[in-house]
Amino acid sequence: MAKPRTKPKYTATDSRILQELIQGLYEKKPLSGEDGLITKLLKTAYEAALDGEAEVHIADTKIEEGGNRRNGVSKKLVKSGYGTFELQTPRDRNSSFDPTIVKKRQTGLTEEIDNKVLALYGLGASYEDIAKYVSDMYGLTISDAAISAITDKLLEKITEWRSRPLDAVYPIIFMDAMYFKVRENGAVATKVMYNIMGINRGGYKDILGCYFCESEGASFWLGVLNDLKARGVQDIMIACIDGLKGFPDAIAASFPKTEGQLCVVHQIRNSFKMVPSKYQKQFITDLKTVYTAASKEVAEANLLTISEKWGKYHMALKGWHDNWDKLSTYFTFSPAIRKLIYTTNPIEGFHRPIRKYTKTKGAFTSENALLKLTYCAINQITSKWSMPIANWADAISELDLCFPNRI
Repeated sequence: MAKPRTKPKYTATDSRILQELIQGLYEKKPLSGEDGLITKLLKTAYEAALDGEAEVHIADTKIEEGGNRRNGVSKKLVKSGYGTFELQTPRDRNSSFDPTIVKKRQTGLTEEIDNKVLALYGLGASYEDIAKYVSDMYGLTISDAAISAITDKLLEKITEWRSRPLDAVYPIIFMDAMYFKVRENGAVATKVMYNIMGINRGGYKDILGCYFCESEGASFWLGVLNDLKARGVQDIMIACIDGLKGFPDAIAASFPKTEGQLCVVHQIRNSFKMVPSKYQKQFITDLKTVYTAASKEVAEANLLTISEKWGKYHMALKGWHDNWDKLSTYFTFSPAIRKLIYTTNPIEGFHRPIRKYTKTKGAFTSENALLKLTYCAINQITSKWSMPIANWADAISELDLCFPNRI
C-alpha cells in the first residue's frame, strides 16, 4: 500500500520561524548553545520531520492493526553539534511508531562534534583543550572518558593501516626508534616504538609500519621483517639503520640480498663523546677525511692514519673499525645516493614533527593512547609528502645498474 503524502505541521521554511531567525540575527543572538538560533531551528526541523513520520505510520497502521491514533509525545534531551535541546517525539496508541530520523533511545546528533574532537586530537590538542573548545563552541560538557571513547574509533583504522598491502619492492628503507613514557600496571614505563620509512620505486616516502619493542633482538626484527613480507614486500635494496641489535641477522634471514648501511652521523656523535672537548675540533676535522673520502679505499687509508694519530683515544674510533663493513656501504654509490643513505636523518626528520604532536603528554595512559596520537600525527605529516625526493630519476637509474633485475 502506497504511503500517503503528508505535510508536517511545521516546516523549517515556515514564515514565522524564518522571521524569528532573522530577528535573532539582527539582535546578534548566539547561533549555538542551548538558546542558540540554529539549535532552535534544529529542534523545529527534527520535530517537524518526526511529526511527518508519525502521520505516515498512523495512516499505514489504521487498517493493518485494527485502528491507531496519536497518543501525545515523549520528551528527551538531545545533544547536537550546536547545543542541547528538548525533543518531542510523537507517540501512537499501539506503541508501534519507530522513528528513523532520531531513534527511540538516541540522545545524540553529535557526528560533527566527534569529527571536531578527532581533528583536534589529531593536531595534538590535550583533552582539556578539546573539552574547552567543545564547551565554547557548542555549549556542551564533554568528559575525558567521552573524548577517549570518540578517539577509540581510530583503533579500527589503525589496525587497517598497519595491515595494509605494501609495494613489492622498496629501493631504500630507513628504521629508527622513538621513546615514550606510558603508564602500565600502575607505573610509568619506557616504550620503544620503531618506525619504518620506505622510499618506493617512484621516489615517494611512506611510513610502512610502527612496531613496539619489548626486547630488541634478532627474533623481534625477524617478526617485523616477516610482517613486511606478509604484506607484500618481496625485495629491499638498501636498509639504513642505527646500530639495531639483532637486525643484521634478521635481515640476512628475511632479505638476504639487502645491503645494510649504518648511520654515519650517529657513529660520528658517538666518537665525539670519547674525545676531550679541547681536542674535539681537531678530531672532527681529521675524522671528516674518512666519511667524506672519494672512495672506500681512500677512506680506509685515512681511518688507519687518524687511528695512529689519536691512539690515546682509541675508543673514539673503535666503532668505526668494528662496524666498517656496514658503515662504508654508501661508498659503492655516487655522491647523490651517498647523501641519501649515509644517515638515518630522513626518518629522524619525520620524528621531529611527531614530537610536536606528542609533547603535551608527560606519560600516555596506555599503549593504545600512544598509538592513536602517533597515527594522527603520521596522517598529518605524510599528507604533505606529495612530491618524490630530489633527483630521484638519476638515483633510481643508478640503483637499477647496481641491483640488476631487481628494481
